[in-house]
Amino acid sequence: MRVFGLIGYPLTHSFSGNYFGKKFDELGLTDHEYRLFPRPDLNDFSTWVRSIDGLVGLNVTIPYKKSIIPFLDELRTPNGFQACNCIHIDSGRLVGYNTDVIGFRESLQPLLQAHHKQALILGDGGAAEAVRFALQEMQISSKSVVRTRNRPEQLLFSELTTSIIADHSLIINTTPLGTFPKVEEFPLIPYEGISTDHLLYDLVYNPARTMFLQKGEARGAIVMNGLDMLVLQAEAAWEIWNR
Repeated sequence: MRVFGLIGYPLTHSFSGNYFGKKFDELGLTDHEYRLFPRPDLNDFSTWVRSIDGLVGLNVTIPYKKSIIPFLDELRTPNGFQACNCIHIDSGRLVGYNTDVIGFRESLQPLLQAHHKQALILGDGGAAEAVRFALQEMQISSKSVVRTRNRPEQLLFSELTTSIIADHSLIINTTPLGTFPKVEEFPLIPYEGISTDHLLYDLVYNPARTMFLQKGEARGAIVMNGLDMLVLQAEAAWEIWNR
């Protein structure tokens, strides 16, 4: 049996579990299994991960995309990029990758217009690292918006003004705000600064239209959720696991 899975906490919903379960059925892979591994911490992770018979690959989600890195034998991300959402277990070695970069870049690219040159990234977790890196590859400047400043170049949510929003026509939500079942939540930004020039991208995919996206859409912005990104990053992980 080839075993794959998702590690994170909490795992109240799982795109990956449904996606790969359906994929295995469609391909007739009866010797493949996808499991959910909700772990409240990473204590004894190295022992645990090697105790699962047949484990080939793991997807990594909130809150472990950064904190899992010290447990890896190798991190194969470009230019010292420090976030991992995919692990390949190869001959007992844990090799980390990031397929979020691929998924975000390839899903965003068709929507970009010439004026989308400055972006705000809401949040500062592992997914935000992937978004920042992908934007840099696409030569789009970005600023992180956080509740508590960890680096001097970051903006606080409380510092945002309508003019800052107006000057950044690409806004990406990487926080879990608005995820089902807490669908009434949304990032606190000055939405009155949003115009028809804006593109709002939410990494949340459930619900399909978060309050963040609804508020942007009401101002005439183009909006997109994270479903396409998830599909693309899942396919990239599948390719890695089968090399």
